[in-house]
Amino acid sequence: MIHKIKKKANFSPSEEVLVPTYSRLGLAIKPPKYEMGESSMLPDTAYNLIHDELILDGNSRVNLATFVTTWMEPEAKALMLESFDKNMIDKDEYPQTAEIELRCVNILANLWNAPETEDAIGTSTIGSSEACMLGGMAMKWKWRERMKKAGKNTDRPNMIMGTNVQVCWEKFCKYWDIEAREVPVEGDRFMMNAEEMIKRCDINTIGVVGILGTTFTGEYEPIEEMNDALDKLNKKTGWDIGIHVDAASGGLVAPFIQQDLKWDFRLKWVKSINVSGHKYGLVYPGVGWIIWRSKEDLPEDLIFRVNYLGGDMPTFAINFSRPGNQIIAQYYNFLRLGKEGYTRIQKTSQDVALFLASEIGKLEPFEIIAKGEDLPVVAWKIKEDSGAKFSLYDFTDRLRMNGWLIPAYSLPKNREELVIARIVVKHGFSKDLAEELLSDMRQHLAYFSEQDGLKPGKRPKNFHHT
Repeated sequence: MIHKIKKKANFSPSEEVLVPTYSRLGLAIKPPKYEMGESSMLPDTAYNLIHDELILDGNSRVNLATFVTTWMEPEAKALMLESFDKNMIDKDEYPQTAEIELRCVNILANLWNAPETEDAIGTSTIGSSEACMLGGMAMKWKWRERMKKAGKNTDRPNMIMGTNVQVCWEKFCKYWDIEAREVPVEGDRFMMNAEEMIKRCDINTIGVVGILGTTFTGEYEPIEEMNDALDKLNKKTGWDIGIHVDAASGGLVAPFIQQDLKWDFRLKWVKSINVSGHKYGLVYPGVGWIIWRSKEDLPEDLIFRVNYLGGDMPTFAINFSRPGNQIIAQYYNFLRLGKEGYTRIQKTSQDVALFLASEIGKLEPFEIIAKGEDLPVVAWKIKEDSGAKFSLYDFTDRLRMNGWLIPAYSLPKNREELVIARIVVKHGFSKDLAEELLSDMRQHLAYFSEQDGLKPGKRPKNFHHT
């Protein structure tokens, strides 16, 4: 092939010389990290600088600490990439994205058996934490309305919850000046029950938080028992104490693999439900959802009607601008998987969890606390008086050498002395990977058994429960 000679005068700066990637100016010098540099750099130079630092992060696919989705199909990723630039708040500019949000709200309301006669209402949020805040605010406002009508004081609201709640509920109570009446864990009960809940209710109780899948052990709180106990109490006293179900994880598990379990709007006193679309909803972080049983359960006073970019927009949110691509990804999963697909995925995750629990339970000196019968979550402890030379902090620290990110942490107050380890099984964690994990576990147990003079570590080295 005959080639034409290029003239230097026509060269662009990037064509003039060949600069090996790691000899470029931006990589050969030390650019400032905590202040803006004086000069620019090539886009791929900036990319390489950041890309190389991120190599030091753990591999998200073997992060068994997180409930958050770490794998999605390429088609879902493509849709997210195509819609990164869509601001969810611009309903008039992106009407089809708004329509997709509406469809997702309807899908969830139907999935959770919202009564057709009560006009359910809902919205997307930035993760479940915002959804929990919105659910709690609605309960406080409704309680305050009732108290004002009755001519009673509204300065001492309280909310009932277990000490096993996610930290967002503690934040809610502190930020909105509400007394958090917590039910402590006790013995082998690691969550709230109806009996302890009822003891703490009074006329100033704005509502009860029931957890469908506690993050400590993956267990479901007995929502139906709580509902029945509140039904008796409300009939006796004339109060109107309802339940907000924090179904951050279980809201997209139970409808598929525990269909007979009553926890949702089939129960009279369940007023609102939230879920994390980025957990067992199988979407990358962070998208959440909240549905209210009826529009009567969401006070009109909390809804802002905003004239923004040409349209009247009713909104109830703490955040304003946020990405629309997560809602699109959620709808992709609903459309792509359907009930059959979600059932197969969640059942497979549960099967892997039950397998892991069975095998870990055979390893000395471990004892299983939760084996994945509710959420696909396995939790275990070291047997009392086992004489183990190591703690679970030591054990999970050793597993990190193989890349496995597994948390060890103490339970909430009243059982702080009990340290457990936990594995969250999610879509993408196969039985094959589970067997690799078990092999590494056996290897490290053998290591500890061969050591003389070891004493169990008492402090967390990598993880703690948040």
